[in-house]
Amino acid sequence: MREGKAMTSKANDEGARRMNPWRAAAWSFAGLILLLPLVAMQFTAEVNWTAGDFIFAALTIGTVGLVIELAARTSRSVPYRAGVGFAVAASFLIVWVNGAVGMIGDEDNPYNLLFLGVIPLALLGAVLARFRAPGMAWATALAGLAQAAIAIGGIPADLRGGVLSAGLACLWLLSAALFHNAGRGPSETGTA
Repeated sequence: MREGKAMTSKANDEGARRMNPWRAAAWSFAGLILLLPLVAMQFTAEVNWTAGDFIFAALTIGTVGLVIELAARTSRSVPYRAGVGFAVAASFLIVWVNGAVGMIGDEDNPYNLLFLGVIPLALLGAVLARFRAPGMAWATALAGLAQAAIAIGGIPADLRGGVLSAGLACLWLLSAALFHNAGRGPSETGTA
């Protein structure tokens, strides 16, 4: 009898997790972001997306959503979740800005490929840390320093782009601070 109630309770918990209104709102917002260029194309020639642009945007935004979903499902630590959120935001902006206009100069500047190397650096550090908060703090701090160094190296070619790119290092460093905070909490791994 107890086993049946436990299974029913677990099924209810899983159903409640799927019906979370915040998650539904977040995925709806992601869909809305994808619709904005389509609407803008109806009113201006400045926005001219191809099917490939929409596919790229859907994959990028979908990956962001899936990573955040995974973090939300695997950790109850708010600082850990926020750390993931800021690291994902930094990664997303690196990819998006490089694809749209480029960080330094324009999108065709080969120097911009260096920025794309920051993401695998952070991911490698996260894997080596087994996604535990203290190691994640080091991985994202290293990514922040790498982002800043590459941005500063690009300042002679493009002052505005270099300064704005260096600003993305703040997202990485904020992520590192949040992971550090999560590592000091009751669950050192940051996971439930």
